Amino acid sequence: MITAIVRYDLPATITRQDCRAHFEKIAPGFGAVPGLIRKQFIWNETGIAGGVYQWESQADAQAFDHGPWLDGILARYGTYPRIEYFQTLAVTDNPGGVVSLPTP
Repeated sequence: MITAIVRYDLPATITRQDCRAHFEKIAPGFGAVPGLIRKQFIWNETGIAGGVYQWESQADAQAFDHGPWLDGILARYGTYPRIEYFQTLAVTDNPGGVVSLPTP
């Protein structure tokens, strides 16, 4: 399992409300992305937005990150995203504290 942390700089004209409205619009489309387990849409007051993705494999993550999604980021925000990939060694789900240990 792979976790990808994606961040990109927003133009100053995009507010929190604008960002949230866009995320709400596009969120349902991520349900059909091959290999994607979960995505969290993120934003902070310094003008950075992005996502935290959980993937079945690094190949799935990179296929997505280098496809039409990247073109959309460049068109909307005019900047390349910063992407870090991590091997996910353990996950705790709440409520209940259920721990999952992905296979290596």
